[in-house]
Amino acid sequence: MNQWFEISNPDDLLSPALLFYPDRIDANIDRMISIAGSAERLRPHTKTYKCREIIEMQLARGIRKFKCATLSEAQLLADSGAADILIAYPLIGPAQARLIALNKQYPQTKFAVLVDHEEQIVHWNHHEVAMSVFIDLDVGMHRTGIGIEAAAELFSKVEQSDLTFRGWHVYDGHLRQIDVEQRTEAAQAGTVGLDTLLEQTQTQSVEIVCGGSVSFPIHARYPERQLSPGTILLWDYGYSRFTDLPFEIAACLFTRVISKPDQGLLCLDLGHKAVASETKGAPIYFPQIDDAEITTHSEEHMVIRTAQAEHWNIGDVLYGWPWHICPTVALHQQAGVVTDHHLNSFWNIAARHRIYQ
Repeated sequence: MNQWFEISNPDDLLSPALLFYPDRIDANIDRMISIAGSAERLRPHTKTYKCREIIEMQLARGIRKFKCATLSEAQLLADSGAADILIAYPLIGPAQARLIALNKQYPQTKFAVLVDHEEQIVHWNHHEVAMSVFIDLDVGMHRTGIGIEAAAELFSKVEQSDLTFRGWHVYDGHLRQIDVEQRTEAAQAGTVGLDTLLEQTQTQSVEIVCGGSVSFPIHARYPERQLSPGTILLWDYGYSRFTDLPFEIAACLFTRVISKPDQGLLCLDLGHKAVASETKGAPIYFPQIDDAEITTHSEEHMVIRTAQAEHWNIGDVLYGWPWHICPTVALHQQAGVVTDHHLNSFWNIAARHRIYQ
């Protein structure tokens, strides 16, 4: 095998398929812990891999706190033995009742959820439970969260409610500066006023969960902060631009040439249903064909133009690095597990499903 991602037994695998490389995942866990300084400071996000085995790899390294976005992920984490789970998403309506049920089903696990608006507090008060909450701070993403300058008032409303205040949540996933100095300045600018907020609310000793995959090393400089990277365990081609971060791609897509519709064109079985395509640019990079240009992409097909087309035959295998691995994983029920170039098992993407009741 010439490249780290190639498998020696491709005839054992239908395409398109998702592949995980545990040795590289394990190395990324090592790097994550090294940057954090200890496993105790980490609260990694589960949204990228949604897989029990990767959770267990982290538990074996002493990581006990996790973050997730869905109730399916929360249940998978609790069932895998996670001790502390933050659902980094505001839950409303029957989702609140479902979390209360999970809290009772897994008494050994601490659950918490985000709030960022007083109406959410009213909804939670209808359940008359002391659910633990983190207040979500908007530090520039403008998706969820409350501005730091208004957060003290919301904190007072939480204190007057049936809820139990656990801490602050600071997510700066909008930061995309390739230059590390510019990224650092932006991350620090986003938390201006945080110390004042802690003093106003006398919450200097509570948990402060900070950062995403490219900003958590910046927050690691502040020892009082917990760190919540996510994508770094699998990494992807989009994040590979951040050359200051020492993580390596640990997941690939496996596809085959199924047709050669015209000179210079190859048709692959890698449609929208196999690779996340929400980005404006190319959703995948093929390291074996570095000049590949996507000309057509539909539900089950991808056509690429390449000057190397004559060197590729129908049935040949290609490997691709997704631009965005998180939603790509959610498109697959399983991932093939590759060790020493050999496909030897499959892991279920157990939390890709939604809970409806």
